[in-house]
Amino acid sequence: MAQYGDQSVAPYPAPHRGYGDPHQAPPPGFNPGYNQGPPPVMYQPVPVPEYGAPPGAIAPAMAAAVPVGVPPGLEYLTQIDQILIHQKVELLEAFIGFETNNQYEIKNSLGQKIYNAKEKNDCCTRNCCGSLRSFDMKIKDTMDREVIRIIRPFRCVSCWFPCCLQEMEIQAPPGTTIGYVKQDWHPCLPKFSIQGPNKETLLKLDGPCFACNCCGDVNFELKGKDSDQPVGRISKQWSGLLKEVFTDTDNFGIQFPLDMDVKLKAVLMGACFLIDFMFFEKVGEANQRSSVFS
Repeated sequence: MAQYGDQSVAPYPAPHRGYGDPHQAPPPGFNPGYNQGPPPVMYQPVPVPEYGAPPGAIAPAMAAAVPVGVPPGLEYLTQIDQILIHQKVELLEAFIGFETNNQYEIKNSLGQKIYNAKEKNDCCTRNCCGSLRSFDMKIKDTMDREVIRIIRPFRCVSCWFPCCLQEMEIQAPPGTTIGYVKQDWHPCLPKFSIQGPNKETLLKLDGPCFACNCCGDVNFELKGKDSDQPVGRISKQWSGLLKEVFTDTDNFGIQFPLDMDVKLKAVLMGACFLIDFMFFEKVGEANQRSSVFS
């Protein structure tokens, strides 16, 4: 069994797909109340679409009843083991090179949108500090409620400055810290620690020596803090030649164990955004960074 933190990841049990006979009486002692079995599944609340919505619109994702200890708005993360993050195309940035706030759509494996994320800072910070810029990122659910806040201070990224490497704080709900992502010093490889609210290391994240996706994906392997056995992955996905060359939009995939703590899943989302800004963000005429040397 693979380990992450102090927990073990057991093989997933096979789902039960059978149904009982509706005409057969329940067995003795059967209680039809809600105290038996897992909580019922219900649709995630979303605003009622206006009349005239485009045909073929994606149905809202589903969310379970609120489990104990899960920050509000993150209930749906308990049911999934994969997240897709797509950066939106900014026309002003694509045509004239003026850096705007990054925006992302966060989806499940079926392409259903579950969250929106938007960077927040000022124009001077974006265009003068480039990909190292500080920001607050607000992640909102389909009801436009902020459920996660990511805080990134201005830091260095090069291995030549080991005392001031990248760090990111993740809050859920906003104001309550649930974890950190911290860059670990290494002369060649991008390495990160996934930490809890008290900055205790729970997982490790290791990337390749050159984070350059030339017609292929770039994978950052998620491992236990004391093990080299992978338990998940963050992948920068190849978006196609035209998008990679002429736009700054990036697509990412995050894979993790289904039974991982939902707070750790949220911290991994923050790690994905940090990787995007460190290695795949292009600002103006500056080349994107592909290693910890630059």
